[in-house]
Amino acid sequence: MIAYLDTIGGISGDMTLGAFVSAGMPFDTLANELAKLGLEGFELQASHIERSGIVATKIDVVVSQQPHYHRHLKDINELIDRSSLSQSVKERAKKIFLEVARAEAVIHGSTIEKIHFHEVGAIDSLVDIVGASICIGFFNIDEIYSSPVKVGSGGFVKSAHGKLPVPTPATMEILKDYPVVLTDIQHELTTPTGAAIVKALSKGTLPTTKLKATAIGYGAGTKEFEAIPNLLRVMIGKIDREYETDTVIVVEANIDDMNPEIYPYVIERLMEAGAYDAFVLPVLMKKGRPGMILSAITERGKLDAVNAVIFKETTTLGVRTIPSERFKLPRSSREVKTSLGPVKVKVVVNEGTERIVPEFEECKRIAREKNMALKDVYKILEKEIQ
Repeated sequence: MIAYLDTIGGISGDMTLGAFVSAGMPFDTLANELAKLGLEGFELQASHIERSGIVATKIDVVVSQQPHYHRHLKDINELIDRSSLSQSVKERAKKIFLEVARAEAVIHGSTIEKIHFHEVGAIDSLVDIVGASICIGFFNIDEIYSSPVKVGSGGFVKSAHGKLPVPTPATMEILKDYPVVLTDIQHELTTPTGAAIVKALSKGTLPTTKLKATAIGYGAGTKEFEAIPNLLRVMIGKIDREYETDTVIVVEANIDDMNPEIYPYVIERLMEAGAYDAFVLPVLMKKGRPGMILSAITERGKLDAVNAVIFKETTTLGVRTIPSERFKLPRSSREVKTSLGPVKVKVVVNEGTERIVPEFEECKRIAREKNMALKDVYKILEKEIQ
């Protein structure tokens, strides 16, 4: 399950809670889960308001007693860890706070251990961040994406440090290297809390794809703008991917002292050991020595067998492993009738269209059996199959 955060009018902590409640998160469940934090002096309130004709949920954290001290990251982490919330909720919440701490440390020339939170350490921000983490767990969301994040510009906002430009330094530091849209609206569209939720949890902006939304919700911001509706839209559902994904291990070894005639044999042995693919690339190594990078792609369960081949058959003293996510087009095998007899082919599907490819081993077999040139076999089969 994925969640797509559409920052129509920016994003803040309360807008995030409102969007998830609008999408189907039971308000009472959210309130009961937040009670596990053990915080006193606040009440969670929900209301329905209209923005540009769209009914959205507005969540307010009404604080009756705000502590007069400022929390450090350690204090916040301890508060979260002491709670009876699920471990996944705790980890997500701490990950969001860590993004804020990193940004504040950069802005104030300090460290994440020494920095203390002002607004984000307050009760309402604690509730927003932990509440967002609770909502994500409720919907069993595995991946989060967002639109490029909209921020205001040209205005100022009051803070514990005085007047700050919009977007605030913390917001922009958090969103550094993340796609941002600078609007001409002189108000704080995206808060540090909202920015941290996106930066900590999002896998990035969602590319053009097919999203099957099963739930949609709208969270309302406090202010109303003429230029855009002050809304955050969340879409929860599944990506209708036309490719398959898995995780593989890339094993590499740099070699500069081996007879090159051995490499084809090593590659053959690696394939027998369970490598999906194996190959060699020429490189220039230290002291100007020409060398080779021997690479093998395999699954974790066959990593030991692949390593054993490399250590036995090559001169390397060590290997490095790199976990890598793989994206594959759906494929299958099929037997088709041709003028050269039955032939096994590979069928690849992309955007609903089948591409049929003759298998190399089949073409080689036919070329030998019929005493034909391999290129002629390919030419005949490709024409007949298509």
